Amino acid sequence: MSWESAREWRRAVRGPVVFTNGVFDLLHPGHIDVLLGARAEGRHLVVALNSDASVRRLGKGPERPVRSEGDRAYVLAALEMVDAVVVFDQDTPLELVRALEPDVIVKGGDYTPDNVVGAADVTARGGRVVIIPVTPGHSTTSTIEKLRG
Repeated sequence: MSWESAREWRRAVRGPVVFTNGVFDLLHPGHIDVLLGARAEGRHLVVALNSDASVRRLGKGPERPVRSEGDRAYVLAALEMVDAVVVFDQDTPLELVRALEPDVIVKGGDYTPDNVVGAADVTARGGRVVIIPVTPGHSTTSTIEKLRG
């Protein structure tokens, strides 16, 4: 969805909206666990997806992302637990959190509530921050390393 379409969608839906974000480059069980955990926290799940340019600025390596933002968005949007996918080009999703005003913000276990971007905005409106435990043995980086042999 475009940002404007996502804002319209947000205004139209009823029930708690959950927000999560990430690169979601090579989808693996850890990603699925976060997405399922996020969806369990509310009625609707919006996934903010780092644009290709923002992934490169994150310093994940010269060959990242492996898949384009269009491909990554397509795969995420096809998942049953995901209601909306919005690409953001900024270094963080803070502007999008403020635009969509989710009721819950979810991140994986490599974060704490104190370092989740947008957490202060969500909790100031009475919302919650939820951390989903890391799924051991699964990461995009480890997948890429295994493929390289």
